[in-house]
Parts: sequence; C-alpha cells; structure tokens
Amino acid sequence: MNAMNRRDLCIAISSFAALAAVAAEAQSQETGTLPEVVTVPASTGSGTDAGLSAQRTFQFGDLPVVKTANGESRAVTRGVLPTGEAVELHETTLLPGHMPHPPHKHRHSEFMLIREGLLEFDNNGTPERVGPGGVIFAASNVMHGLKNVGQTSANYFVLAVGRESLATSV
Repeated sequence: MNAMNRRDLCIAISSFAALAAVAAEAQSQETGTLPEVVTVPASTGSGTDAGLSAQRTFQFGDLPVVKTANGESRAVTRGVLPTGEAVELHETTLLPGHMPHPPHKHRHSEFMLIREGLLEFDNNGTPERVGPGGVIFAASNVMHGLKNVGQTSANYFVLAVGRESLATSV
C-alpha cells in the first residue's frame, strides 16, 4: 500500500474542511443557532491565528515541535474561519504502544489522517485498526481514543472542527 503524499494530504484536508463547513452550517440551521465565535490568542507565528481569513502556507520545518513522553506534535494552526467554525490542525508522531491520552469525548468533531504506522481507534468502545492512508472520523460527543499498536512510530494529522475552543484535540 502506498503512503499518502503531501499533495494527497492537502487535497484531503481541503475536502474535510469543506465538508465540515457544510456540516456546521446544516447543524446551525437545524438548531436555529449560529456558530459561536471562539476567542484564541492573536497569531504568534507558532501556528495560532485568531482569524483564519488570509490564505497562507505552513512550512513543515517551521512548525514548532513539542516533545512528550508519548512522542511529539507540531501545531499547524488554530482559529476561526470567516464562516464561523473553529478549526485546529496539528501533526502527531506517536511512539509504539503509546496513547496520546485516555479515551475521551468533546463537543467538536475530528478527522485523523493516518500517514504512517498502525493505530487502533477506540470507536465508542469498539476497536478498529487503521493504517497509512486511512482516515478516522471522531464525531462530536462520542467516546474515542487512539493507541499505536504497530512496531514503529505512527504519524497522523488531526483536523478538529467545532463551535468551541479546540484545546483538547487528540
């Protein structure tokens, strides 16, 4: 199986962002409410941007690396789209046998695009294995978790979309 390349990843992320915007709009029409505006710190050059209205690029080598006992992560961006959805995008490398944190649930939804390795997705108590090129969708308010069940580090991107602060993303 071929691993996902950066071009494929960019296309997938763009598609997921468009789908998330449509879903958020439909949800707000169903409930009769408008999406909340999420306040985050102004851009510091570290990938956090309170208003994601200007197009730009993110060079992988420029993303700040945060090392943890479970691996490392790189924040790409976090903020609010002009259409009102809060989004957060980061890349994670997870060591074999590790979890980023225990299973949990939150109000926002997440897409996880697996680049390398073998992850086990806790889908509300049901384990599902996902490898390179696979995509996981964690729905709002449903219990979920991840564990690297492979022999090598796993690498994946998380795109979180919601109406709340996205500080608790996988």
